[in-house]
Amino acid sequence: MPASQAVPPTQSVLSPLTASALFLVVTVDDGGEEAVRELLADLAGLERSVGFGYPGGGLSCVAGIGSAAWDRLFDGPRPAALHPFTELTGPRHHAVATPGDLLFHLRATRQDLCFALTALIMERLRDAVTVVDETPGFSYYDNRDLLGFVDGSENPVGLAAADAVVVGDEDPDFAGGAYVITQKYLHDLAAWNALPVETQELIVGRRKFDNVELDQPGSHVDLNTITDPDGTEREILRDNMPFGRPGSGEFGTYFIGYARTPEVTERMLRNMFLGSGPTSHDRILDFSTPVTGSLFFAPAAGFLEDPPGPPAKGAGADAPPERSPGG
Repeated sequence: MPASQAVPPTQSVLSPLTASALFLVVTVDDGGEEAVRELLADLAGLERSVGFGYPGGGLSCVAGIGSAAWDRLFDGPRPAALHPFTELTGPRHHAVATPGDLLFHLRATRQDLCFALTALIMERLRDAVTVVDETPGFSYYDNRDLLGFVDGSENPVGLAAADAVVVGDEDPDFAGGAYVITQKYLHDLAAWNALPVETQELIVGRRKFDNVELDQPGSHVDLNTITDPDGTEREILRDNMPFGRPGSGEFGTYFIGYARTPEVTERMLRNMFLGSGPTSHDRILDFSTPVTGSLFFAPAAGFLEDPPGPPAKGAGADAPPERSPGG
């Protein structure tokens, strides 16, 4: 059954790209579980409260839950493919795994709306969580990253996007949800901009000016094209955003990829960091370093509004074992 049919309403994972975003990742403190459960149940209402007066603001918020936090928050089954982010150590580059129990991905046409909703979230969670990353993002020119290339032009749209991103009857308890992988990349723009444009284009696999895809084996585009043995191309939905502080010399891209299964995004990352065929690694990593790496599950909207009960005391001892990073 395609994910676009007969599934519970999703959170706003399929919302279009906006001019502003904010990515908030936190860990849940011991004893903070009930405050988190209450906040997640009220999140849609808080979003409406902030966004109601600005109907053109496009405010949305997706909440994702990490593997380590799931069994602390909810009783019953867990999403079939939810596990910790898999750390990757390649011949030259390293995809780090970093703490993350909750992800809040906020989008709007205006940064003040993202700010206002984040402030309300943290007002409720201030004594229950520890913030590990808070990154505001912005649209740059015509949807380009800070390397100067258009980002996300191959995103699926419409029914194809829903089918690629939304869990269906393969995991019926969690239909309507989606898996989310995030990485925060810092760019060495001085080194990148020292390259001729033609070299940059061969690394990326696209022309810089008009975004036309190049037939370039081993390029970033090539390594991120995932095809099954039967020739079916597997897609994810990228909502990447540039971020930075020029005064501090910080320039980056916040990668966020939604998918029906994390396995597709993980295959992309293995190609990038561990190589594929004669290609030892994605050459874009010579100029872009990930400083975070986390995996979350964003449940269907109804799950958050009416979640299962909390786990029984001591139930954590019987929870499924975590998969260690790297395995």
